[in-house]
Amino acid sequence: MRRCPDCAVGVEGEWTRCPLCAARLEGAAAPSPYPAVPLRFRRRRVLRVLTLTSLAVISLSFLAQLLFRPEEQGLGALRSVWLGVVATWLVVLVAVSKRRNLAKFIVYLVALAGGVCVYWDYLTGWDAWSLTFVVPILCAASLIGLVITVRAVRMQVGDYIVYLGLTVLLGLTPIVFLALGWVGTVIPSAICGGLSVLSIVLLLTVRGGAVRQELATRLHL
Repeated sequence: MRRCPDCAVGVEGEWTRCPLCAARLEGAAAPSPYPAVPLRFRRRRVLRVLTLTSLAVISLSFLAQLLFRPEEQGLGALRSVWLGVVATWLVVLVAVSKRRNLAKFIVYLVALAGGVCVYWDYLTGWDAWSLTFVVPILCAASLIGLVITVRAVRMQVGDYIVYLGLTVLLGLTPIVFLALGWVGTVIPSAICGGLSVLSIVLLLTVRGGAVRQELATRLHL
């Protein structure tokens, strides 16, 4: 078994550097005696939750259009909600199919779709609809997809840490745009920020003790 000279602990597996301090390990590598535990989930349950969530979001979007913005930018905001529903489906389907690199996929999805809409907004005269509606809705949809994934799929503790940081990033992005005065309406960014807080609370409560212990280990607390 390899050992870390700085942490004075043994490290099993094929590690070449210490996972705690990144120092080079000493000794010969030994395979881990623990088998890899696959993610466990029920595909029917995931699809049912995803379908019900999508129907609820679409119904609320139609209700919001009738109550708040029946004419001005109404159709554009509604299309942004539909784009968010598609993004939620993509996030969850990638999570249950590939089961890896989900955080990277979400970042690419938000950056690509948001970038295309920002460029389209720029070409059509810049009404700021992309930053006001599209980006917050994409971030919120990704957060909803993460919440569904966390609730429906049993995953490793390290994944919770990655998703926790991604949740903070998705929640802060619309808030930064709002603070800089780049958006025309406060509500979408505020909803995304509030959803980010709720997602963080959920991630910390699902496996709170294990997550806090993993954070303390990684931060050397």
